[in-house]
Amino acid sequence: MMQQLADEAALRKTALLYARGADRQDRALWASLMTEDCVLDGPGFTLTGRIAILASLERLATTYVACQHRVHNQTASISGDAATGETYCTADHVYLENGRKKLLSWQIRYQDQWRREDGAWRFCRRTLLLDWQEHRALD
Repeated sequence: MMQQLADEAALRKTALLYARGADRQDRALWASLMTEDCVLDGPGFTLTGRIAILASLERLATTYVACQHRVHNQTASISGDAATGETYCTADHVYLENGRKKLLSWQIRYQDQWRREDGAWRFCRRTLLLDWQEHRALD
């Protein structure tokens, strides 16, 4: 029971650190959270391999003025050194349009797969399901 609780806490921490890494474009942090063969996919994109996924941080930095990801509820099923689960997230992206700041807010459910490597849980696949999005002007 204690090991399961520790594993669940470690899986949640991967999601929290992933969000922090996205917001700060922290390549080293993201690299530590993913297997080398990790796949990240979502509406209109598939990124295969840690290197390709890390390169996507540059697109975030050039497309958005700022981002803020908030992790909500998470469920996970653990079987040995593999786990699957679902992580809810709100991802806010500030961008400029005609010189004015706007907000793109995504309500996301990640379908997650993790693998324990060298004692650490890492994402081996994240599938981003976009439940809805909202655009609005910011003051």
